[in-house]
Amino acid sequence: MSAKDIKAELNTITYDRDKIEEKVDSIYEAIVIMGKRAEQINAEIRTELHSKLDEFAVHNATLEEVFENREQIEISKYYEKLPKPTSIAVAEWLQDEIYFRKTEDRNA
Repeated sequence: MSAKDIKAELNTITYDRDKIEEKVDSIYEAIVIMGKRAEQINAEIRTELHSKLDEFAVHNATLEEVFENREQIEISKYYEKLPKPTSIAVAEWLQDEIYFRKTEDRNA
């Protein structure tokens, strides 16, 4: 997943409950699946952000040597403006981009 490919709502909107639960026949199951995907997305974004910010890290600097880095601030602002992981997960769910399977099906 790339941050540039994200197409999700930035603001809170109301979704049609029937569309959300039509794939699993239970709103609770759908919420659990989207929640797990949101956790994955959050981990991916966090890893990507930390890898970019690590380029600017000074490991042996004292407090007096630390200064403002404009590129680091711009990267942080960019990631703050991204849609929230839950919004991305809901958008992926509604566009059938989330793969899931039930554990009961595997044991049968």
